[in-house]
Amino acid sequence: MSADLVPDDLWERVAPLLPARPARRYRYPGRLPADDRAALRGIVYVLCKSVSWRDVPADQVGCSGVTAWRRLRDWTRSGRLAATARGAPG
Repeated sequence: MSADLVPDDLWERVAPLLPARPARRYRYPGRLPADDRAALRGIVYVLCKSVSWRDVPADQVGCSGVTAWRRLRDWTRSGRLAATARGAPG
């Protein structure tokens, strides 16, 4: 199911538009961040299934709903999603 949410052709169009991740700290780097594609799968899951962020199945999507929500928040604050939406056909 999760492979159907973000097909390869969609990912190839969206990936260059996402902001770059900040560099990790050298000392005490913390946990590795979730994959951007997994976060996008979580966002698409919420939009398609009309569920709350806490109901995202992390084992199927690849990240928790909270992680997907935070990534959506970060991408929205960066302004890249608004520019992408303006340039999208539709």
